[in-house]
Formats: sequence, structure tokens, C-alpha cells
Amino acid sequence: MQQNDRLTISLFILRLGVFVVMFIWTIDKFVRPEHAAAVFKNFYFISDLNYTLSYLIGAVELVLLAGFLLGWKKRFTYGAVLILHAVSTLSSFKQYLAPFEGPNILFFAAWPMLAACVALYLLREQDTLWTIEKS
Repeated sequence: MQQNDRLTISLFILRLGVFVVMFIWTIDKFVRPEHAAAVFKNFYFISDLNYTLSYLIGAVELVLLAGFLLGWKKRFTYGAVLILHAVSTLSSFKQYLAPFEGPNILFFAAWPMLAACVALYLLREQDTLWTIEKS
């Protein structure tokens, strides 16, 4: 297997892995909008997220994630996924200060995913396996 083949396969696996996590978080906005409202209140200081707004945010995220998964408009979609996940990761700063309380240790899984998002963004031109746009 050529080195370039290993790189494109690795980038595809990273893209797929990031997509799976982000997709589940997005679907949560439709399945449990009350949970999405609690997350927005506790982590982003946005209260009163109603069902309609939760569904709207979820719909926009679904479109973004479809583009990300398909490798479409990579600068925009990969960048937006990176920004969304970075905000999510950084907004959880209180959990990092008390890692052994409750489920807080699980929040640390956000950091390797953030690293994957950064790598995908920086290497987006080499991420060509099963993408709409090859460059």
C-alpha cells in the first residue's frame, strides 16, 4: 500500500469518526429537544431554547454534516465542524477542573476529537477518499 493511500484512508476514517459523533449530537436535538435546551443553558448560557429552535439548529447541522461527510466545500464544512466542536470543547471548562466528579471524565474525550478536527481541516486537500470535491 502506498503512503498516499494510507493517508487518504486515515483521513477518511477520521472524517467518518468525527461525523458519527457530531451526527448523534445533532440527532439528539430532534429526539430530545429538552436535553438540547439543558445543554444550551448549562454550557452556552442560552436559556429558553424551544423545540422549534432546537429543530432548526439540528436541521442546519444536518446539512453541514452531510457536506462534511461528502467532502463538499471543505474549507467551509471542515472549518465549521472544527469551530462547532472547539466551542463545545472549550465551553466545558468547568468539567475539566473537576475530572473525577460525576461523569466529568468523559468530557476529556472531546480533546482527541478536537485534534482530529484540526488535522482534517489542515489536511483537507489530501482528504480525497469518497469525497465530492477532490481538492
